[in-house]
Amino acid sequence: MELVADTSTIIAVIANEPEKPLLIAKTQGYDLVAPRSLYWEIGNAFSAMIKRGRITLEQATAAIEIYKQIPIDLLDVDLEQALELVDKHKVYAYDAYMIACALDRGCPLLTLDGGLVYAAKAAGVEVWEAN
Repeated sequence: MELVADTSTIIAVIANEPEKPLLIAKTQGYDLVAPRSLYWEIGNAFSAMIKRGRITLEQATAAIEIYKQIPIDLLDVDLEQALELVDKHKVYAYDAYMIACALDRGCPLLTLDGGLVYAAKAAGVEVWEAN
């Protein structure tokens, strides 16, 4: 069975956040999928951490190497569907891509993002929270 893993969960695993063991346990036996935008969201998250002085370039580069080892299938999403989700649920595009991916694949969404939990549930997605 497939499971959509959002950016917050991937970052938590890469960065060794306290939720990491639970996230890894929840994903065991599932094929991870995400919208193609995940790649850019990961880059955006680490660039923000560098800019704020939370991590160094070397730490970010090491984290990206860990990210590359995560077996996750990046998928295209229907942009029209995503924009409809933006309009209906007043979410950002990146959240709409996650919701659209879960709807399209008919699978649950794993997230640490409270706002995404609310919008995804409202859109009819089964949500797994890991916090």
